[in-house]
Parts: sequence; structure tokens; C-alpha cells
Amino acid sequence: MPPAIIVEHVSKEFILRHNRAMGLKTRFLGLFHKSKRERHEHFLALDDVSFTLERGKALGLLGHNGSGKSTLLQIIAGILQPSKGRVITNGRVAPLIQLGVGFNPELTGYENIFLNASLYGFLNKDTRKHVKDIIEFSELEHFIDTPLKNYSSGMQMRLGFAVAVNLQPDILLADEILAVGDQAFQDKCLDKIAEMRRNGMSLILVSHNQEQVEKFCDYFIQLEHGIPVNHGKIETEAHPS
Repeated sequence: MPPAIIVEHVSKEFILRHNRAMGLKTRFLGLFHKSKRERHEHFLALDDVSFTLERGKALGLLGHNGSGKSTLLQIIAGILQPSKGRVITNGRVAPLIQLGVGFNPELTGYENIFLNASLYGFLNKDTRKHVKDIIEFSELEHFIDTPLKNYSSGMQMRLGFAVAVNLQPDILLADEILAVGDQAFQDKCLDKIAEMRRNGMSLILVSHNQEQVEKFCDYFIQLEHGIPVNHGKIETEAHPS
């Protein structure tokens, strides 16, 4: 069986634009005042990151804000393209990265279930088989026919998580998404992740909570300024075997 995820020498560079000229007047002033001129800064968000995650295993990404964790997750999800290197995923990937991604605020919660599922490659006829479980897990039965623009961030998180986990992904990418919502629903999500892990799902979890990573993950990578500075196996009996 091939690994769930292979990340090979991935780097990501962004070009930051400062003093961006928005009009003719600003551009004209830039001819005479150096401080008014637009300048570009090259920012290396990730620098030569490599790892392999076997099927059924879980990896925790640790690091401070700006360390490159979310950028790496977005590259694995296919949202961003690496500047160098490549990523190979084997299986259906469910990214829980940003609230509202894959949703249309003008559509109802029910309609957004089908929209979101289509991004995972599901046809409507297949999604219908899971709709009841998705709505029940989200606990949004009374709001499912309400436009998403009227949902709170916590309600959107519930719906997004419910869609992702009930479509039985092979790989789940979670970026601090479990920090949103009430404690009872967070615990419910964590229990669901533990169950899916026992059933062989692969997981990459971005978290500031080291205890959470130790509970659910087999391995960890710590990033600083886009560079892996520490990695290893988590020696604990707490995570699912």
C-alpha cells in the first residue's frame, strides 16, 4: 500500500507588495519620492520540508503563528501550489482548514451540504445517502433550511466538520478548526476523530495544543519560520492504536 501523503522538498515563496500604487497620482509621486515607490519583498513561508505519512497514521504540526503550518496544510490540500517540490496524496482528502471554504453564504445549509460534498468528488446521488447523518451530527436540524449567511461561525464549523467526517475521507486535514464552537461539540468532534483513526483514517492536525497532538498523533513536526526544527515519534498510549 502506498503512503497516504508524501511531501518532497516543498518550499513556498510569496511576493509581498509594499506601497502598492493604486492610482496615477501615487505612481507620479513615486517618481520623486523613494518612500512612495512600490517595492516587492520575497517571503519564504516554507523551506525544504519533506516527510512521509503512512496510511492510518497521524501527524501533528506544531509551531507559533507564522511558522508555516497552515501554508503547508493548504499545499497538501491542493489550495496552494508549492514554489518547489511536490506533494502526493493517495485517497480522498477532506480539508478542514478555513471556515466558509467550499460554502456559498446565499445557499441554505442543506444546499451547502451538496455543494461542499461535490468538492470531495461526490455526486449528488451519493451525497443523499449521507445527508441524514450529516444533519444529525451537526445538530442543525432546525436551521438546515436557513441561508448560511445567517449562521454563526460555530454553526458553520459544525456543518463543515459534519460534512467532512460523514463522507468517510481517507485523509483528514484539520487546522485549528476544532478551537471553534462550544466545549460539548469540540469533545464530540474529538471523539469522532478518534473513532475514524481507529478505522484507519490518516490525519494531519495543526494545533497549538501539544496535549491534543500527543493524544491523537503518532508523530510530530515542529516548524519555525518555515523550517522543520524538530520532529519525532510521540511516545504515548493515549492516541488510538
